[in-house]
Amino acid sequence: MDTIRTPDERFDGLPGYSFAPHYADIGDGDGGTLRVHYLDEGPADAPPVLLMHGEPSWCFLYRHMIPVLADAGHRVIAPDLVGFGRSDKPTEQADYTFARHVAWMRELVFDVLDLHDITYFGQDWGGLIGLRLLAEAPERYSRVAIGNTGLPTGHGPASDAFLAWQKFSQETPDFPVGAIINGGCTTDLTADVIAGYDAPFPDDRYKAGARIFPTLVPTTPDDPATADNEAAWEVLATFDKPFLLTFSDSDPVTAGGDAPFLEKVPGAKGQRHVTIEGGGHFLQEDRGPELAQLLVDFIG
Repeated sequence: MDTIRTPDERFDGLPGYSFAPHYADIGDGDGGTLRVHYLDEGPADAPPVLLMHGEPSWCFLYRHMIPVLADAGHRVIAPDLVGFGRSDKPTEQADYTFARHVAWMRELVFDVLDLHDITYFGQDWGGLIGLRLLAEAPERYSRVAIGNTGLPTGHGPASDAFLAWQKFSQETPDFPVGAIINGGCTTDLTADVIAGYDAPFPDDRYKAGARIFPTLVPTTPDDPATADNEAAWEVLATFDKPFLLTFSDSDPVTAGGDAPFLEKVPGAKGQRHVTIEGGGHFLQEDRGPELAQLLVDFIG
């Protein structure tokens, strides 16, 4: 597996982002290794809050939330998915599969960091991958919160907004990551923040993972990930620990995505679910401190 690594200087001076990098080596699933980046803030001996980003963002997305959580006494772990942020980037789109993304994060979260008593929050692909991890080891988790995400099996129709995004990702000659994230926010991002989202991707060679991700979402029942996602739903249907939904009110891609969790997850019953008003798809960018305080209150 051929990989490239974003030069460190690309991450110098990013706005609101002064966190120290941490790295771990994991297997790439093809006989080699990958260096994966993660943030580790707050008291080292506190139960962890695991924040998982989606596509095409990276842990920069959580810069407004991490200080709120750390100041409240929580250890905060925010990894970069393989192909994103400061993590290594395989150069071929075929190197990325749903199963590999789950395996890569499993090795980091369970084997290397050995996290237990986890409070987990996931958005976008951070939900798809993170919920699969939850289903593999529910005993490691104390509570779960998700927003603007899902765990599709390909049996229901995908939204028109998602299908348009999927088509765009494969056909556009340019994949402007920062501009894409700006378009998924209700707020207008400043030029330096947009540049922060572009930082991991000096040119198109670094974007194989970002480009292929939309096609890995199951949209038909014969998708390679369907069986594993169905098995994960079987575990979620027995998960009775607190499960909070924090979907935003201005995301056409995941609108209504909270319904299956309300219906099927026992831990979602009786929770004070919140609709994040004024939040777009990237609600961490639009309403980060508010969302972080919701997690603090949820833990409390």
